[in-house]
Amino acid sequence: FLRKFWRLCHDASNNFSLSDDAPTKEELKTLHKTIRKITEDLDRLSWNTCISAFMICTNELGEQKCNKRSVLEPLMVLLSPFAPHMSEELWEKAGHSTSVTAQSWPQWNEEHLKEDAFEYPVSFNGKTRFFVPLPLDMPKEEVEKAVLSHEQADKYLEGKAPKKVIVVPGRIVNVVV
Repeated sequence: FLRKFWRLCHDASNNFSLSDDAPTKEELKTLHKTIRKITEDLDRLSWNTCISAFMICTNELGEQKCNKRSVLEPLMVLLSPFAPHMSEELWEKAGHSTSVTAQSWPQWNEEHLKEDAFEYPVSFNGKTRFFVPLPLDMPKEEVEKAVLSHEQADKYLEGKAPKKVIVVPGRIVNVVV
């Protein structure tokens, strides 16, 4: 994972390259999830799970093709207790004259960790048939309408009106035919 993290900070020709672009919502979620996990695991002295969190974070950022300074610099600070030499070298290449160990520990923001959508499993007579992504703040009635108007719902309704539609917000939708 250290090689992968190194590659996040470098371009294809191995030149150090961090972008000053604004991070996406997914990148911020990955960053703040990792900050929270590392901070909590260090308090519990769970070093192995910290390494696992770094691996997950590095893989997610790699998939997102992230090389943004505002995401990677806090991760360099988080990484410094585990890989001090590499963190220090990346920090220096990022243009900082002070040590990475002199930086304050990053804080996570709960706002970036909140889910705003959920992929509802839709069941007909207790059997899951398909999934529908919908906003979490959508009222039950709207969720019911969206599910019943979905193109796959017609196949399972077979032209019949549903006897009952059970909506558990953020969990499941069950249609009884």
